[in-house]
Amino acid sequence: MPHKGKQLTRRDFLRGTLGATLGTSIMGRKWLKAGGKAARSSLVTIVRDKNAMDASNDVNPEILKTMLDQTLIKLTGQKATKDAWLSLVKPEDTIGLVPTPHLNPTHQEVVDAVKSSLIDAGISEEKILNAQGGPDKPKACTALIALPALKAHWLTGIGTVMKIYILYSGKPSNYHDENNSKLGEIWNLPFVKGKTRLVLVDALHPLCDKGPQVDPRYKWAYNGLIAGTDPVAVETVCLRIITEKRKAIRREPWPISPPPLCVEAADKVYGLGTSNWDNIKLELFGWDEDLLLG
Repeated sequence: MPHKGKQLTRRDFLRGTLGATLGTSIMGRKWLKAGGKAARSSLVTIVRDKNAMDASNDVNPEILKTMLDQTLIKLTGQKATKDAWLSLVKPEDTIGLVPTPHLNPTHQEVVDAVKSSLIDAGISEEKILNAQGGPDKPKACTALIALPALKAHWLTGIGTVMKIYILYSGKPSNYHDENNSKLGEIWNLPFVKGKTRLVLVDALHPLCDKGPQVDPRYKWAYNGLIAGTDPVAVETVCLRIITEKRKAIRREPWPISPPPLCVEAADKVYGLGTSNWDNIKLELFGWDEDLLLG
């Protein structure tokens, strides 16, 4: 994609030469899409409730259900949760739910809330599968709902949206360190491409460093759900929150290591969405303390 006469290529990312410019689009530099036209805004919603977890970090299922309803209605513009779901999936779809599986996993309450909400919308329970795992999992589905947990990761920088399908590759180690820039290619595999109808991030109790292993020093109660249909825009918001939390802890910039090259690469190389903050429209609802959006 052109920017001031420079053509960014897949090779730039794979050689790691983009590292020096990582974050420029996230911090507001205007990248233009092919043809010189700005991309249409991608909507990302953040719904929070300070009581979503109690003092022991146990999730309140009723509050979570309300947060999910609010998320779906705000994201789709529909007036009811059922209509919101049916604007994203069809009753005849086989729907795969894809949570973060191990070490700081997606809360089971989030997975259960999504499944229950889909059933209430008229989707047959038999058509809702757990689709986390190897390459055969998405092949059985006509629609996917990504349910990653918000966290940093010591092998990929950020371990949230772009990493959620890493097991579909059959070779997860191929996407570690600087090669995290290639995570977007998994989303374009023939048995994955075009199937993701919703990205819903569990941001109830995120992790901003040392992931995926649990380190209580770097976990905090954000008590939120972050959602969108553009996976790169959602990941860009997630990266901003983690970056701002790290800065707040150190009281100075604290770069993520390895650099999460996958976010811009998903946009500039793989065409999965926008990483340009100016092209992301945020809808916020509920508790607004320490949003960490810069």
